[in-house]
Amino acid sequence: MNGSRRTSSRGAACRHQRRGIPSKNAIPNMRPVHTRPREAEDRRRAGHWEGDPIVGKAQSSAIGTLVDRATRYVRLIHLPGGWKAPQVRDALVEQTGHRPASLRRTLTWDQGRELYYHEEIEDLTGFRIYFCDPHSPWQRGTNENTNGLLREYFPKGTSLAHYTARDLAQVERQLNERPRRVLADRIPAEAMRRWSRELAYR
Repeated sequence: MNGSRRTSSRGAACRHQRRGIPSKNAIPNMRPVHTRPREAEDRRRAGHWEGDPIVGKAQSSAIGTLVDRATRYVRLIHLPGGWKAPQVRDALVEQTGHRPASLRRTLTWDQGRELYYHEEIEDLTGFRIYFCDPHSPWQRGTNENTNGLLREYFPKGTSLAHYTARDLAQVERQLNERPRRVLADRIPAEAMRRWSRELAYR
């Protein structure tokens, strides 16, 4: 040996992260949740959503979940082809496009790689997408609470692959017709209908 020190690729990667060089696995151009508009923070207007997948057994299947911060209205995203970034992109674009543009304002997500194509999703849906800090689920706490309710229908440790779009629509309907204390015992479906009617007359 000539006395030179050999450096493992793992060691180099660790030093790069300490120096602030992003990992090759980082999602590019993430917009931080701290820059989300004030109207999303105060929950006075519908159209600001939080999202995340709930994952099935062995991480082989998933269902996308969206919840509106103001009305607590739930949308479930069918992912029959898997939940990698291309499938999630295509499903979000296809399954949210029927909503009025005024109800597709912002979407807050964690830093999961399934939203790698967030810029394409923005271009195709009109959502402005924001990302939570790492390991900070409370920054999309409405979605976390909703996912807890969804586990009554989709228990942890079970496969989610056999659920159809019709199954998801039925669960959506049940959740959206469940009175919520945070809405003074109103149901999310009525809260969302109120917003939709108001927007129709503008």
